[in-house]
Amino acid sequence: MKRVLITGAGSYIGSSLEAWLSRRPDSYIVETADTLGNEWETADFSSYDAIVHVAGIAHIRETAKNRALYFRVNRDLPEAVARKAAESGVGLFVFLSSMSVYGVEEGIISERTLPSPKTAYGKSKLEAEERIGRFAGPGFKVAVLRPPMVYGPGCKGNYPRLSRLIRRLPVFPLIRNERSMVYIDHLCEFIRHLIDANAGGCFFPQNEKPVETSDLALRIAKAHGKSIRLTRIFNPLIFLVRIRPVRKLFGNLVYDASLSASPGGDYRTCAFGQSIEISERYFERKETEQKE
Repeated sequence: MKRVLITGAGSYIGSSLEAWLSRRPDSYIVETADTLGNEWETADFSSYDAIVHVAGIAHIRETAKNRALYFRVNRDLPEAVARKAAESGVGLFVFLSSMSVYGVEEGIISERTLPSPKTAYGKSKLEAEERIGRFAGPGFKVAVLRPPMVYGPGCKGNYPRLSRLIRRLPVFPLIRNERSMVYIDHLCEFIRHLIDANAGGCFFPQNEKPVETSDLALRIAKAHGKSIRLTRIFNPLIFLVRIRPVRKLFGNLVYDASLSASPGGDYRTCAFGQSIEISERYFERKETEQKE
């Protein structure tokens, strides 16, 4: 039986992980801590085998005014939680970082790729990794996860925006690209493997294969019983556009497959197509509820 504390449990990944581990009540006792206030500072961490820190800010526009907020929440807070965990005798600290620490928008990220973040989000995550890593030792393992885009039922960010767009378009660009993504259940299962193995290190969970945006569009449309035609007519315009979200959507950015192994074996809980169907059923149901 493992006792697990999730800090930042109100987040999308935190809530999903809590639900995932709670499916196995004979294996895990799962508790959560709110890190928005200071209550966690007086909590007793000594009874936990693992702490999974998923609190952070993302999906908000970076400005000069909120730059300090990024570093306070994404760097200073996890450092403080990790210090308390180490001092309390916790065996494993899992920190959710990001692919953004590399500052790469195109190409293949391999074990030779060095982090070089360009945004406050990426920089704050990398600095948090470095500070947390100083606490690591024989009795305190630190596991850092750098997932690519996370999608699934209830997710935020680019995926739900793309889903809404595809459901309204009769045509979509046909561009052969590859992007690493990870389904939320795969990510939660990966974290479960880390907890079971008490494994430290840097990890890169992702789907079994990269995703082609045009194929993703077809699968989303199919999940709604809709057909969408793919065309190359828009391609010249797309390649000229300098808008970052468009470049990200149709660009190539993947983790080398050799990076994505888990200490517990296969963590992909379902096929890619099924993960899209499950996600789209959720979004469709939520939209229906909002209209009623």
